[in-house]
Amino acid sequence: MNIGVLALQGAFIEHEKTLRSLGANAVEVRLPAQLDDLDALIIPGGESTTIGKLAVAYRLLEPLYRFAISKPVWGTCAGMIMLAKDIGRDQPLIGVMDIQVNRNAFGRQVDSFETDLTVPELGSDPFRAVFIRAPLVTGVSAGVQVLARLPEGGIVAVRQRHWLATAFHPELTPDDRFHRYFLEMVGG
Repeated sequence: MNIGVLALQGAFIEHEKTLRSLGANAVEVRLPAQLDDLDALIIPGGESTTIGKLAVAYRLLEPLYRFAISKPVWGTCAGMIMLAKDIGRDQPLIGVMDIQVNRNAFGRQVDSFETDLTVPELGSDPFRAVFIRAPLVTGVSAGVQVLARLPEGGIVAVRQRHWLATAFHPELTPDDRFHRYFLEMVGG
């Protein structure tokens, strides 16, 4: 499988390492032509405003949208923001998922945290999630499956059709179950 990782800014190298450890071919994407021949794409964490501005500057925003319409895409943290249709402000987005997202819902960098999540799709063992200036899903439309919530109820992982979004950074942990789940989506 050829899995693209948007490499404009953010935690793309960590995704690449995990994908390669699982036998996938990780391809860095910075230009529209690099989307050709990909089976799927990961949009990593980073800063969503910067990612959006760079996507516009490199004429990637429309090609990313067209790619997402037909192929699996996973957004982590800032990537979740990029996939959302509604973030309550105007900035460049891919905007394919029927979710509302609150950017930086947990505060500043110093408010980052880790917690165990129950994710039935990944099995019975808890998933240790790393939240860094993370977003939070504040609303979902019909057709969006909630995969994980914080203990207090906030939605932090969702799936809609061939799109996956997580508010946290699975690539920053040794637990590769979310990457395996995405690869199963791609292959399935």
